[in-house]
Amino acid sequence: MTTTLITGGNKGLGRETARRLLAEGHTVWIGARDEARGRQAADELGARFVQLDVTDDASVAAAASTVREQGGLDVLVNNAGITGPHTEPAELTGADALQVFDTNVAGIVRTTTAFLPLLRDSAAPAIVNVTSGLGSFSAVHDESRVESTVVAPLYTASKSAVTMLTVQYAKALPGIRVNAADPGYTATDLNGNSGPQTVTEGTDAVVALAMQGADGPTGTFTDREGRAPF
Repeated sequence: MTTTLITGGNKGLGRETARRLLAEGHTVWIGARDEARGRQAADELGARFVQLDVTDDASVAAAASTVREQGGLDVLVNNAGITGPHTEPAELTGADALQVFDTNVAGIVRTTTAFLPLLRDSAAPAIVNVTSGLGSFSAVHDESRVESTVVAPLYTASKSAVTMLTVQYAKALPGIRVNAADPGYTATDLNGNSGPQTVTEGTDAVVALAMQGADGPTGTFTDREGRAPF
């Protein structure tokens, strides 16, 4: 049986990913910063809960210890992320940038490092990093795509970093499949539920990458239509 951990798994794309993978027979850990909300989501879905704040080294280390004690891990879905302040670009501060990158980028580094020993013990280990087309140079320059209309310097830059981080981890960790999934413009709390896609549609790429076998691809940038340009 495949065991999967999803960071930020108590709502939105994370929760729907958990629901779908549970339906496919995965044992799913919902990692959430807020214990009450995380436990509620896990109880409602039939998942396991572990407290996990991706911006806190001690929290991440404790979560890895808990998951190890309960049998280990096969798939890590780095889903937790924030948009950052809704501030005019000319008014953004270094502190604003550090906050966004601490969650969206450094959070992936912390979690990946902590869970690597567990993944290396798996017969088919995988990491799925949830990124965004908003971090794609190709998408933001394509006037036919909604990504070209969005101005959000910190969030978009952080997601570009997530995609490149994915490529670098794929090169550095040849025994582990490491891929980036672009959900697309999906209705979630991050965008005030304005996206045209449902959370089920938005998790298509994440679920597909989480379910691929040991011979699946690595180092890819994928959306629900398949390989996407970066």
